[in-house]
Amino acid sequence: MWRIAVAWVSLLAAAPSQAQDLIRLARIADIPDQYVGGEMLRAVYAKLNIKLEFEDVPGKRALALSSAGEVDGEIQRIGTLSRDYPTLVQVTPAINYIEPAVFTTKLHFDVAGWDSIRDYSIGIVRGVGSSESGTRGMARVTATTGLESMVKMLDADRFDVMVTDLFSGLVAVRKLNLQTRIYPLSPPLERIHIYHYLHERHRALVPKVGQVIAQMEASGELATLREALVKQILSTP
Repeated sequence: MWRIAVAWVSLLAAAPSQAQDLIRLARIADIPDQYVGGEMLRAVYAKLNIKLEFEDVPGKRALALSSAGEVDGEIQRIGTLSRDYPTLVQVTPAINYIEPAVFTTKLHFDVAGWDSIRDYSIGIVRGVGSSESGTRGMARVTATTGLESMVKMLDADRFDVMVTDLFSGLVAVRKLNLQTRIYPLSPPLERIHIYHYLHERHRALVPKVGQVIAQMEASGELATLREALVKQILSTP
């Protein structure tokens, strides 16, 4: 996991010293943007004197744990999650955004939305809602167990393209030293606002967390924090 020392540390240090409440959130393992979202939420919850812990698991497992109440919620998911998992309550406004992007080893074309990849064989990460939704109904989609395994499969020509959020894809490709072979196409497929979710037993906490997110968004604090986290991860050897 990435070691990050950014502005949120000072926020945590400024929190009251009395015993903190604890919230445990599912975090999709080895997805850099999930790490960024988690650290953004850590700063949000620190303002409420609540400590966060994370359970790193595959995407589908994360939803099984959070919807059953075995953990307290999800770091960040697409806005329609509650439709399929009604025990998970959306916190508004959005905590973060992702930009699903197309990565490939051979192809060159201008991306024009999801339909522009329909005729290709596509790799996605199982349990990542944006990728599953965007490729729904497409004929040749392979759901992989994780981001790094998907990158390796693309490198081995198991499919024509893979889809993941641009930031996470760039990090994973660089981590595996495949920058000279795997590259993103432009522009991203779309920008998707993503939301924090809490299990319904924490329904009373939802507006309090949402209020802090709104305040940090209005002040620019949230955007500054995200930028610092992304920049540091991308520049870490």
